[in-house]
Amino acid sequence: MIKRITLKDLSKHLLLSTSTVSRALLNDKNIHPETKKKVLEAADRLGYRPNPAALSLRYGQSKNIGLVVPEMVTTFSATVLRGIQNILGSEGFKIIIMQSDENPVIERQNLLLLEGYNVDAIIINLCHETQNDGLYRQLIARGTPLVFFDRLPRVDLDVSKVVADDHIKASLMVEHLIATGKRRIAHIMGPSSIQNARNRAMGYKNSLKKHNIYDRELIVKTEGTEFACGKQAIQELMRKNVKFDAIFAFTDTLAIGAMNYLLEQNISIPQEVGIASFSGTELSTIVHPQLTTVEQPLFKMGEAAAELALEKIKNASAINRTIYLASALVYRASTERINRQL
Repeated sequence: MIKRITLKDLSKHLLLSTSTVSRALLNDKNIHPETKKKVLEAADRLGYRPNPAALSLRYGQSKNIGLVVPEMVTTFSATVLRGIQNILGSEGFKIIIMQSDENPVIERQNLLLLEGYNVDAIIINLCHETQNDGLYRQLIARGTPLVFFDRLPRVDLDVSKVVADDHIKASLMVEHLIATGKRRIAHIMGPSSIQNARNRAMGYKNSLKKHNIYDRELIVKTEGTEFACGKQAIQELMRKNVKFDAIFAFTDTLAIGAMNYLLEQNISIPQEVGIASFSGTELSTIVHPQLTTVEQPLFKMGEAAAELALEKIKNASAINRTIYLASALVYRASTERINRQL
């Protein structure tokens, strides 16, 4: 087996101190250019590769960022990840991706594992607003910066966050459904342990109450966001014989699960039932009919989260900030076209 070339091996070969070789490899401006060139050429020729763990201990940074997300099934997290990499990649950071599967216990394990890896910061889309609140506080107190995006922790947790305009855009999407003539608009609500699920539900309620057509029987709460949960929500409404002519869903996955079931029952969309959702992933464009949705700026969300993480890495005492991003209403074939733009 070929022996790994170490910093000491390189130092011995060049007859230089290990500190000089190390500083040359790190592009220290105080190292003479000729010495730096000599070190880099020797490192390349001998096949030297830095040991990330050793560098972490020596310089206090692992150059690794943790990313914890509920799922990687849809393109939601993948698009956010591209935004994160766009900012952090040029800074030399690597992303360690962990999936919680919408399970707070797994999320806790992921967070502790990332702390054990000595990551420089953790960017997280949580799966439960309060269950790991104590751990979030402990991690911050122990020196690991946290940045939350999309789904937020308790309001009294002072952290940096990236959020979309859930309440307003949910209300506007329901107004769109009302403008197409729909009056019995069902809402497939996400888990109530997630703040933005409650915010979108509130936007839904406000619009219906404004038009005096709100009926609490039209709200179905789900325990998850999988396609199956959307199907089960609609089955529940039909089993209870609750009449509806439109659906507004917490996520694209819930909307598509409901849509597929309705189509299986030979219910036409949008003529009999109009369907709209929130998220705006690529899934909304690959189903038939294509899905009307509130499209979040996911790439920008990732970039913003990465910028906030960098602020904390460079200055641990930097003030926590909240970045608000505007979502867009995108009308497609799953709802009737209307003449006016909302």
